This record gives sequence, C-alpha cells and structure tokens, in this order.
Amino acid sequence: MADTAGTGTMKNGGGLIRTGRRNRIKRFTVGDGVILALLTIFGLSILWPFYNAILVSFVPNTVYLRYQGVMLIPPKITLDSYIFTFKSSLIWTGYKNSILVTFFGTVYNMFLTVLCSYAMIKPFPGRKLAKFFIVFTIYFTGGLIPYYLLIKSLNIMDTIAVMILPTGLNIMFMLIISDYFLSLPPSLEESAKIDGAGDFTVLLRIILPLSLPLLATFTLYYAVDRWNEWYNAMLFVKSVHNWPLQNVLRTIINDVQFMATQNIPGAQRPDIQGDAIKMSSIIVSMVPMMCLYPFLQRYFLSGLTLGAVKE
Repeated sequence: MADTAGTGTMKNGGGLIRTGRRNRIKRFTVGDGVILALLTIFGLSILWPFYNAILVSFVPNTVYLRYQGVMLIPPKITLDSYIFTFKSSLIWTGYKNSILVTFFGTVYNMFLTVLCSYAMIKPFPGRKLAKFFIVFTIYFTGGLIPYYLLIKSLNIMDTIAVMILPTGLNIMFMLIISDYFLSLPPSLEESAKIDGAGDFTVLLRIILPLSLPLLATFTLYYAVDRWNEWYNAMLFVKSVHNWPLQNVLRTIINDVQFMATQNIPGAQRPDIQGDAIKMSSIIVSMVPMMCLYPFLQRYFLSGLTLGAVKE
C-alpha cells in the first residue's frame, strides 16, 4: 500500500481510494492573504505613532515643519532635544527617585499580592467575608479627603515613601494569582505537609516555583505602573528633589511651552520646538522599561494565560 501524501488519494491494489487528507500547511488561500493584510495594517497602525515620536524627537524644527510631521526617513538628525532635556538639573534626580520607587514599590506590591493570594485559598473562618470586603474596594473608595488625612497621619508627606506605601496591591492581580494557586494539584501541598513543611515552606518551595511565569508577568505590570508614578507625587510631594521622573519631565515640557508663549529672547532655540521636547521626554521615560522587558519575555507570553482559566 502506497500513500501519496498531498494528493488526497491512496493506491490500494489497482484502484485509487480518496483519503481526504490534504497538506494544508503549504496552501495559502485568499482568506489567509486577507488576514495577513489586516494584521499587517493593524501592526503598522500600532508601530507608526511610536516610530513617528522617535522621528520628531530627532529632527530639527525646520525639517519637522517642512514635512508637516509625516516622514519615513529623516533627512537630517540632531540630538538637540535630548541635550535640552538632559541639561535639566533635576533629570538625574528624577531618574534616581523613579528607580527607587520602581524597585521597592514592585517588591512591596508582589510581597503583599502573593501573601494575600495564598491566604485567600486557605479555609479559615470568615474567608468569604474577607474576600468580599477586598473586592468591595474595587468599586468604592473613601475619597480624596480621607486619603489625604490618612497620608498626613502616617507622616509620609513630602517623602518618597508616599509613592510606595499607599498602593499595596492590585485586587485583580491578586484574584488571578489566587485562582491559579487553586488550580495547582492539592497533592503537592499535602505531600509536603506530611514531610513536616509549614505554610511558608510550601509557598516558597512548591507554589512559587510553579507560578514563576505568572509572577514574572505581574511583576512587569507592577514595575511599569510604579515607573509611571506621578499622581501621588503631584498631590503630596512638594520638594522637587523628591519628584519622580514623570513629574520632572512634565515640568520641563511646561517650561518650554511657557517660554515659547512668552517670547522670551533666547529661551528657545529656533531649531528646537515643543513637540520635539515632548517626544524626547516620552522616549527618555520609555527606555528603562523597554530594557527590562527582554529579561521577562521568556515568562511573559506563558504567564498571560496562566490563572485566566480555572481548571
């Protein structure tokens, strides 16, 4: 018996028997072409604003006005907008504060999230009521005035701690991690406890290693959120030396716009315009997170689906 793969037939003695098998991998239909074209257009629509921001930050103002902000390859490149941005005396202070907030804030968030997620899978008295009050905070908050009074009573006004301590954990992240902990085989924990392991030993040596892709994914989410911190700094931080990078860049952009509107002589060079400063500030704030992503990429794609469906 000979099989002629790809022809959809099989020789059997003197006749041909249609098997219905076809090599679908090598076929490229019109529908595949339409899907590929749509995905290409969708991908370009996502990448183009980012690419355009890079171009605007690197071209002089005269080139930007000539092409009206639409160009594929810049005819001239300059670093004047980045030099203007990094000449600010507070830019490195903002970088230092944002790095501190991102590192300690992410560790603080993941510590509370993991402990709360693990506690929510334990059958302690009042677990459902505790979970209800935790989820209740998603829909209702105390308001800005009680929030301000709480921060003031903790004596963390005008400090870096005010950008770390108030935000303990994300409830949605906690629920997803908790559901994933529940999906793990109970026999793993039972066998460990038979050998004398406690709850913390089970968490550290069994559950966390099995949850590494999921934890890496939410670590990246927390890190991005902490890096973009500006709201608490705007409300509670008065000292410019405690500002994070986002607030420093906002001040630089506002200064450029103010000098341009007031027509201050020599305040703004003719080849540097406000849009270039804005785009260079965006790139400056994005680069550290873009450098962090490759280290977590191996866990990121698999971690996105873990915990989403309860087995």
